[in-house]
Amino acid sequence: MKRINPAIISITIFFGFWELLGRYINKGYILPTPLNIIKKIWFLKESIFITHLPTTLSIAVISLIITIILGILLASSMDFNRTIYNFIHPIIVTSQTIPITALAPIFILWFGYSIWSKVIVSVIISFFPVTITLYNGLQNIQRDEFNYFKSLGASRTQIFFKLKVPRALPNFFSALKMSIPLVLIGSAIGEWLGSTSGLGYFSKRMMSQLDGAGVFAPIVIISLLAIILVQIVTILENIILSWRNK
Repeated sequence: MKRINPAIISITIFFGFWELLGRYINKGYILPTPLNIIKKIWFLKESIFITHLPTTLSIAVISLIITIILGILLASSMDFNRTIYNFIHPIIVTSQTIPITALAPIFILWFGYSIWSKVIVSVIISFFPVTITLYNGLQNIQRDEFNYFKSLGASRTQIFFKLKVPRALPNFFSALKMSIPLVLIGSAIGEWLGSTSGLGYFSKRMMSQLDGAGVFAPIVIISLLAIILVQIVTILENIILSWRNK
């Protein structure tokens, strides 16, 4: 409760200020109040939760799986060989300097309005922190530990799986918690740039109607979904890595 109470107080102050500011401006298409957003979500609940939310979730889940697999492969490869690191790392960094809005139309041209154009956008946004965080975790071993394993005759594979992987598990969960909001954001961006369904598409449609509450409604849902999923991962992390507290 000592940890929860400050969060409740800060959230209450934030939304209270938002409500008062929205009422003061009194222009819903510019800044809708939280109460109006909640009313809009309830009024359009069937369209949002039955039609658009499943589309965004399916894109996010596929993107998250690909992001994790790609991040593990790239991080392991860079850890395995310095030459591979020197070859891959600049490409990974460069991929984050290209505006995703410039690439999205190309992906739509290649894959049309199918789910894969949105998945690629989401993966490009989310794989970088997973790869780098996991790589840093694999590198986070003491020289004495490495020498001890070598003195016992451990092979390179045994060192990787019995020393480096356990050391990198906290980083893996940190990367997972970072990637969840990113894949949700990437899914929404992909839908915004070109889609016929999904929360991003819904927000874009509401914007064309100057419906501020409708624009904010998917944002609120995505934020709440990200918070819930991150908390689930945190619970799993505490269970799996319970040895940290001993």
